[in-house]
Amino acid sequence: MSRHDADATAGWSPESWRDRHAAQQPAWPDDKALETTLDELRRLPPLVFAGEARDLTGALSEVAAGRGFLLQAGDCAESFEAFSADAIRDKLKVILQMAVVLTYSTGVPTVKVGRMAGQFTKPRSSSTERRGAVELPSFRGDTVNDFAFEAEARRPDPRRILRAYHQSAATLNLVRALTKGGYADLRRVHAWNLEFVGHSTTGRRYETLAAEIDRALRFMAACGVDLDRDANLRQVDLYTSHEALLLSYEEALTRTDSLTGDAYDCSGHLLWIGERTRGIDDAHVEFLRGVENPIGVKLGPTSEPDDVLALCERLNPARRAGRLVLYSRMGAERVAASLPPLLDAVRRSGHPVVWACDPMHGNTFTHASGYKTRHLDDIMAEIRDFFTACFAADVWPGGVHVELTGEDVTECLGGTEEVLGDHLVQRYETMCDPRLNARQSLDLAFQVAELLRA
Repeated sequence: MSRHDADATAGWSPESWRDRHAAQQPAWPDDKALETTLDELRRLPPLVFAGEARDLTGALSEVAAGRGFLLQAGDCAESFEAFSADAIRDKLKVILQMAVVLTYSTGVPTVKVGRMAGQFTKPRSSSTERRGAVELPSFRGDTVNDFAFEAEARRPDPRRILRAYHQSAATLNLVRALTKGGYADLRRVHAWNLEFVGHSTTGRRYETLAAEIDRALRFMAACGVDLDRDANLRQVDLYTSHEALLLSYEEALTRTDSLTGDAYDCSGHLLWIGERTRGIDDAHVEFLRGVENPIGVKLGPTSEPDDVLALCERLNPARRAGRLVLYSRMGAERVAASLPPLLDAVRRSGHPVVWACDPMHGNTFTHASGYKTRHLDDIMAEIRDFFTACFAADVWPGGVHVELTGEDVTECLGGTEEVLGDHLVQRYETMCDPRLNARQSLDLAFQVAELLRA
């Protein structure tokens, strides 16, 4: 058997999660319709391939060793209605810009992972939503039901699962074409600057950096380096990720790799378990312990060292570097106190994890205008305290995980070109949580690069 640790998956099958407590699952009204949909999904091709997931594990092993940095970024929740080639391209532009800033400024390779091609399902704090006298099922993402506050729209519909699959396939097709077909060529570094970003202070700073890269490339060419033959200059690897929340979808897209005999969840390259679903004996941990993809776990401020160590043992008993990413999502006011005990416990245990910071989810609040928002200052404060805690614990701060868009939205406050409270109403377009716009995302990349240089 080629599996890295057969004992680790004893008693596991893609269906074994069904015997465990499964939080955050929809109340499907028609079980027969759900099974018909899942049977169709099982017959469809995989969205990603086992070899790609293994490549990502290898790249993340370098991050775990302090020789790389993880940039994981994209939409809070993908949308059926907002789906377009332009939106995907512009989001990719921002990720490429951020990666260039991080890599060029620090000399550390950046592993690029998008929250895309599968991020359609969202956990909810309540199973229902009340508006006045009307109470309906909560919106759980486009895979499950519709955002409109109407009884029929909020009724879970399993056929939406197939639409999510096909939109993910189309997204992946375009992303692969852009990243491998010349669009991501480093000689196009200026072309990634979105027009509304280019006229900003941050956009001009990026153009200065891009000009330096141009000069470096011209120097290399003058020295006889054939830039056309170096694939690393002409294309990039962009992996996909999403929260593996809807377990029936993940199970249906699990395949056995013909080369190794191992099981891979072929819905995405990297899958994570959320703060609400990380119970050690619950269904999400049970399912993901058996697939060979890189796995992430979100850790909130109530996380205890013993719980985190138990998750490390359950999800990565063989202690393979690059297998496990731990995301700190504490909130700016709590990370300095809550994170150090976890860093210390994992470091002393010898588990080779990637530590990354999710500075978004712990810093959400409702503005006086009624809009749910975040402030870039709070986001950066959490990242700075994350870096400080990591350095104090002799742990490499391995990455950031942010929610962003390539569109000129006004959903998060702050930034060099400051979004103010009365701007929120202008272009607040998210279906769920507020996202950084392209300018704010680039602001964040420059500030993170400064922390890495330190």
